[in-house]
Amino acid sequence: MNLINRTSQYVRDLWREWNDFWFTPTDPALVSLLRVLVGAMLFYTHLVWSNGLYDFFHPTLGWTGELLPATQRFRMGFSFFDYIGSDALRWAVHIACLIVFFCLTIGLFSRTMAVLAWVAALSYANRVTPGGFYGLEKANCMMIAYVMLSPCGARYSVDRLWKLHRGAIAEAAPSVMANVSTRLIQLHLCVIYLFGGLGKAQGDRWWDGTAVWFSVANYEYRSLDMTWLSQKIPLGPWSFDLLYLVDLLTTGTVFLEIFYCCLVWNRWARPWVVGSMIAMHLLIGAAMGMWTFALIMIFANLAFFRPESIRWACDPLARRIKLALVGDKSPAAQPTA
Repeated sequence: MNLINRTSQYVRDLWREWNDFWFTPTDPALVSLLRVLVGAMLFYTHLVWSNGLYDFFHPTLGWTGELLPATQRFRMGFSFFDYIGSDALRWAVHIACLIVFFCLTIGLFSRTMAVLAWVAALSYANRVTPGGFYGLEKANCMMIAYVMLSPCGARYSVDRLWKLHRGAIAEAAPSVMANVSTRLIQLHLCVIYLFGGLGKAQGDRWWDGTAVWFSVANYEYRSLDMTWLSQKIPLGPWSFDLLYLVDLLTTGTVFLEIFYCCLVWNRWARPWVVGSMIAMHLLIGAAMGMWTFALIMIFANLAFFRPESIRWACDPLARRIKLALVGDKSPAAQPTA
């Protein structure tokens, strides 16, 4: 009987922890900030498509040619570009999508714009496969899918300013869906890093410590000259070979990616793990010029920040914007946007 009681208590505790993990109402400050950042990234990255819109999205021309039907014969993804025949309509849809991304960024009709942005991002990504579907597009689609599920316009949005102007309740209520969307981003990020690390572990250069060197010294991607890492620093009668630092960065990258899914849930290890991953992506952006991919992954890592920290950083600016737009003269008496 004692064993049965202990097992029953363990199951009840496990069920309670499961519910607390997924369904505890959370301040929507974090998902609201992610809406701004992800919306801005979607707007910028799809604005860039304007330079090659005809080449990438025309049914018969450009990079795709005969290769597109062959590679997409068994494609399961949807794209509204498959049903657009004229160049004028294609440009009209493209401009409409940019307007959607912009409205999402500023938080105008946030929930509706998030759904439309998700459909648009998938349509662009599915249409350019395999010519332009890289990590950036995958991360964009991942982030907007989870932001779409959340009350992403609860803070830092035009929607919020409009509600305040109409005299609505000042404080944005905690939301279960804000927590659910945040947890989904966190778990998805763990899966990405785990398989990324396991994939790297299959490469010889990640074992011999030269992978980071070949990445930052590659002329095709190099934006910052990192060849100084091949030098030796004289230290009196000795010298320090900087390539040892490259070995450390190579091994550390594989270790962090594989064990991210374990270490990031420990509250003591979390700041170090998330900080290290942000530093890694900043190095990728600076040394290899992949700033858009680096930034979207940094935005994803923000999912492990506490909403209180987001409010501490963002609320003062939101308060200034609200006062400037709404026109109230008593900052102390005004709630944040």
